[in-house]
Amino acid sequence: MTSDAQPDAAPSFATDIKPLFRERDRTSMLFAFDLWSYDDVKAHQTAIIDYVAAGSMPCDGPWPAADVALIRRWAADGSLP
Repeated sequence: MTSDAQPDAAPSFATDIKPLFRERDRTSMLFAFDLWSYDDVKAHQTAIIDYVAAGSMPCDGPWPAADVALIRRWAADGSLP
């Protein structure tokens, strides 16, 4: 799950965030939003970050701390596409 984002570069959705979401994560959340859609993830980023930080998303286990930090940094850096 961990991305290869450069430590000083602002993370982007296409390169760094979308790959964190597996097909099974996407499928299980399609009732609410599409985790592979930049617009959907940006619109729901606060809730998504809260869930992954709490370890309740994805449902099969928590994300590594580095991945949680990455999605938080993506949001803080302006949620680049």
